[in-house]
Amino acid sequence: MTTEVILHYRPYESETTQLPKIAEKAIQDFPTRPLSRFIPWFPHDGSRLPLKPKRLPPVISEEATEDVRQYLTISEHDIKLQSYDCTVDLLEFQPNLKKKKHLIQSHTLNEQTNSGSLDKQSEKGKRYKKRSWSVSRPSSNCTENIFPLSEKLQDSLKALNLHSFYRARWTIEHTICNNQTLEDIWAKLNRIIRCNELPSCNATIQRHLGQIWVFCDVMYCEYVGNLLKGRLALTGKINLFVHKYGVIFSM
Repeated sequence: MTTEVILHYRPYESETTQLPKIAEKAIQDFPTRPLSRFIPWFPHDGSRLPLKPKRLPPVISEEATEDVRQYLTISEHDIKLQSYDCTVDLLEFQPNLKKKKHLIQSHTLNEQTNSGSLDKQSEKGKRYKKRSWSVSRPSSNCTENIFPLSEKLQDSLKALNLHSFYRARWTIEHTICNNQTLEDIWAKLNRIIRCNELPSCNATIQRHLGQIWVFCDVMYCEYVGNLLKGRLALTGKINLFVHKYGVIFSM
């Protein structure tokens, strides 16, 4: 039995005497060890199967078998037509190429230049990328001045059977920004959250809707709403939205 070996090497490599030795090592048999005798971990006397399937095996029709055979035949034909030459279109393996090293170096230099320009473009994109989420850190300092909820809001919570730790959402529309853009309001809100003045809050800007959503626990919602209206100088009404219940409160 003969084994066909295709060995690829670069034309400008001088140590060609080592190539046959490398090829011989590549086709040597891998070291193997005899497998130990299989000993089943269940009682087995050879008369019956130790495990009985719960259901019968599926029946494969002749049509399905013929379809599988045709598919395998086509797949084998396609595999035989494929080229196993992995050096196709590689410059360094072409024997009639002049100044091979120079071309390889220039190709590498072009790749480095292209990757450098892509890195600069990505850094520029990151610089102008607009932030869309802001999250406050957990702290107990900002909860000292929080007053109890108003009777109106407490009645709404009792009617809906909502816990004080239920999450709610204040919606800031672009129409109540008082001659400010939504991006200006968003920048101010980020500074407030960064200073940890809003307890248990995280916010997101929905630019395609022209809205800013501020999420908080129900127990802090009035404190958060009053702070938003005062610090952001909002002129209109903001609504408190709760999932599955809709708007439950406004101020």
